[in-house]
Amino acid sequence: MTIPALPLALERRLHTTLRALADRRCPLPPHLLTGERGEDAAFFHLRRLGYTVVARRWRSRRLPGDLDLIAWDGPTLVIFEIKTLTTPRTQAFAPAESAVDRPKQDMLRKMAASYLHLLPEPHRDSVSLRFDILSVYLLPHATEFDHLRDAFPGTAPPARRPRTS
Repeated sequence: MTIPALPLALERRLHTTLRALADRRCPLPPHLLTGERGEDAAFFHLRRLGYTVVARRWRSRRLPGDLDLIAWDGPTLVIFEIKTLTTPRTQAFAPAESAVDRPKQDMLRKMAASYLHLLPEPHRDSVSLRFDILSVYLLPHATEFDHLRDAFPGTAPPARRPRTS
C-alpha cells in the first residue's frame, strides 16, 4: 500500500503541529529549539524550490557530527549546512556562514564521503557533489533565507608544506 503525498502546505502545518506537541512534552533548551526551527524552515524552503531532500540530520556511526540536510538538485547531490539566526541580516555581527570554518568544512567533507559510500556502487563515483550553506533568519513576522551555493570545495585543499631554507 502506498501513502499518497500530501500537499506541501498541509505537510508543513502537520509537521508544525506535531513539533509543538513534542516541544510541550519534552522541551528543548532555547538554542537547540532555534536550530531545529531553522532546519525545519530550511527543509520546507528547499522543497518549495524543487530540491529532493533525502536525509535530515544524517549521522555516521564512525564520525562525530551530522549533516543537516542532504538533497538532490537535479543530478547534483547537495550537502546543506544550515545556520540559524534570530536577528535580521542587517543587524547580524557576522554572516551566519562565517561559522563554517575550515575544521567544520573538513568534518562535512568526511561525513559526505561516508554518506556517498551508502550509494549503490555504479553511481558512487559519478555523483556530482556540492556543499551549500543556507542561512535562516527567524524573525518575528517573517523568515528570510540566504543561500550560498558552492560555499567551499568538495575536496580539501592539499596541506601546505612548511618552507625550507
